[in-house]
Amino acid sequence: MADPVKGLAGLPQALEPDSSGMLLVALHGWMLSSRLWQPLNAELQQRWRLWCPDLPGFGAEPRPVGLQPSLASYGRWVSEACRRIAPHAPVVLMGHSLGGSIALHAATSLGPQLRGVIQIAAGGGVYQPRAFARVRRGGSLFLRFRPGWLAELPGTEAIRSPLLAEARAARGLLACSTNRGAVSQLPALTAALRVPSLWIAGSQDQVMAPRYVRHLAGYAPDHELAVIPDCGHLPMRQCPRQLAALIDAWLERLPLQLPSPDP
Repeated sequence: MADPVKGLAGLPQALEPDSSGMLLVALHGWMLSSRLWQPLNAELQQRWRLWCPDLPGFGAEPRPVGLQPSLASYGRWVSEACRRIAPHAPVVLMGHSLGGSIALHAATSLGPQLRGVIQIAAGGGVYQPRAFARVRRGGSLFLRFRPGWLAELPGTEAIRSPLLAEARAARGLLACSTNRGAVSQLPALTAALRVPSLWIAGSQDQVMAPRYVRHLAGYAPDHELAVIPDCGHLPMRQCPRQLAALIDAWLERLPLQLPSPDP
């Protein structure tokens, strides 16, 4: 089987073996890219080491052979990438929207290297047939009729990723994340977390209402919930300073030291 991580562009330089610096891994949502995190990165990068990848098939990153367009496969990709680029460092996963579901899948295979999970506008766990059917139809129509040529025009950087995202990756992740099995699995994945988690919602989020974030967060054994007033679905762009303050304070309280290896 082809290695879905080997040769991947955009991986930061691996940390030194004796490094204890934490790596904060930021995972964007459906049809977005690493560009989403730029304002938040500017607020946090002086204190924390961030890796904000384009998930394969989105942004500028191609989807390698062997990486299936499913939440579980992307979760394995994230955990393997973390082990390669930061083999001796504690890792905190940070996911936005669908990226939060990928983070939950990555958490199951990252092992003791994982020290925390941050979920931004990520919630759910309650299957709603009609609502999810509308989301699938709308997403499929967009993928079918999106004007890809528009991405070549000057000044379209903000919408380039949705216009150029690989159709199979986008369609597969949309279908996978909105089917009954995947939605019903989220509470179990959340309950299985063995590290602290921080859940953040925008009070004006029309995509993932705070009550859905609160519902899923309630399954996490050790969690904190914060709601940012007057903020929507993209707090990393709409209110990055407030979001950074929440994340920074939570990371300061997080026990980041990795357990000592068995003799």
